[in-house]
Order: sequence, then structure tokens, then C-alpha cells
Amino acid sequence: MAPSSLPAPLAPKPQRIQLFVTCIVDSLFPQVGEAVVKVLERLGVEVEFPDAQTCCGQPAYNGGFTVEARQVALHFLDVFAPTVPDPIVVSSGSCAAMVVHACPDLFKDDPPNLLRAQAVANRTYEFTQFLVDVLGVTDVGAQFSGKLTYHASCHLLRFLHVIDQPLRLLANIRDARVTALPGAEECCGFGGLFAVKFGGVSGAILDKKIENIRAAGAGHVVGCDMSCLMHIQGGLSRDGVPVKCLHIAEVLARRAM
Repeated sequence: MAPSSLPAPLAPKPQRIQLFVTCIVDSLFPQVGEAVVKVLERLGVEVEFPDAQTCCGQPAYNGGFTVEARQVALHFLDVFAPTVPDPIVVSSGSCAAMVVHACPDLFKDDPPNLLRAQAVANRTYEFTQFLVDVLGVTDVGAQFSGKLTYHASCHLLRFLHVIDQPLRLLANIRDARVTALPGAEECCGFGGLFAVKFGGVSGAILDKKIENIRAAGAGHVVGCDMSCLMHIQGGLSRDGVPVKCLHIAEVLARRAM
């Protein structure tokens, strides 16, 4: 057999990752970060958490404050660039998109830091993207009794093109019934600073999302971004809708007693 016809060797699965937990998870929903760690460790992946990590700079970048965003992003690079070659796993599609796309944009006129930003971007993955595309896992042995529906957050869907990965993971959860969410790919109205600057428009978009959640008839809305889920949960609670929002890691971490 000619050498050129030999199959390429399989790439080794990562044994260790660097966790970028994100501001919202770290400050408001630490149980999500714990769930991410629990799932990864069950799969035999060592999780390291760089203590010096802070924000990726997304709020400033989205607000047009590029100088301030660059300062925050520089700190992010200082923390995570030295962790090569470990993959960087992020518990949020929007923050992962910031690292993958916006950080290189911030340093497009700064060649040394552009190289660092691109190198970091090339090994950054959203949580479900890492499980399915890197580890090749779609069944983590989770068990969840109840009816779930999935909301696809905008940055995850449109910037990272993570579409099927969360659904494939949900499909393999024992005892869970997954039902389609009408308008699943439509925005929830959060959009970070958008919800603050354009509250009326944001609220109208959220009302449509809640209407679709009611139509789905599920007890839980699952997503990959706590920012979106926080926004949705606030609307559900104000409207008296008895539906709870859960990050996908919280669902995947559950196992039968």
C-alpha cells in the first residue's frame, strides 16, 4: 500500500482543558460552572481554572468602547495565551464568539497581539462544541425526568455555527422528552447592552419568545448561554409561567440516583 493511501492517524483526545467560566456564570450562576467541571471530569478530562481570569471584554466591545475592550482583552490574552496547547472551554456561546472573532478584530493593527489572539481563538470552544466536535461524545450518561425544549442563542448559532451539537447531547439524555420550540432560532431579546438601551424592543422580542415557550409545553427551557436564560427566566417569572430555565451543563451533569 502506498504511503499516501494510509489513513491519517487519529488526533489524541485532549486530557486537560482550561476553563473560561465567564462573568455571568462566575458572579451569578456558579452552579453552571460546577456542572461544566462535573461533566468534563466524568469524561476523564482534567479541568484547570486560571485564577487570574476576568472578563473577555465583550460588553465594552459591543458598546463601541474599543480602547477599553482592548485593555480587558489584553488581560485575557495574558492569562490564557500561556496555557497552550490546552483547549479553552467556555460556558457561553457569546463569550466564546468574542474570543474567536472579536478579539482578533481588536488587535488587527497590532501584529504581535493579533498573533496571540488568533492562537487563542484557534483553541477556544463553547462547551457543547467541545464535547461533540473535539471529544466526539454525544452521550454523557445523563438522566433527567421531564420535558425539555431548547433555545438556540444568537451568538452560538450565528457566529460559531453551533447548531446540532446541543440537540444531539439532549437527545441522548435518559428519560428526557425533548420537544421542539417554535421559533427556536429567534432572538430572546437580551443582546447584552441591547436589553438596556432598547428596553421596549427587547421586551417585545421576549414576549414572543415566552409565547413560543408556552406553546412548546415543556417544563424546562435549556440553553447554552446563561445571559439569554436569565433574560428569559425573568420574563417567565414576571408572567407567572411555571417554566424553569437551565444551562445545558446542569442537565448533562444530572444522573440517576
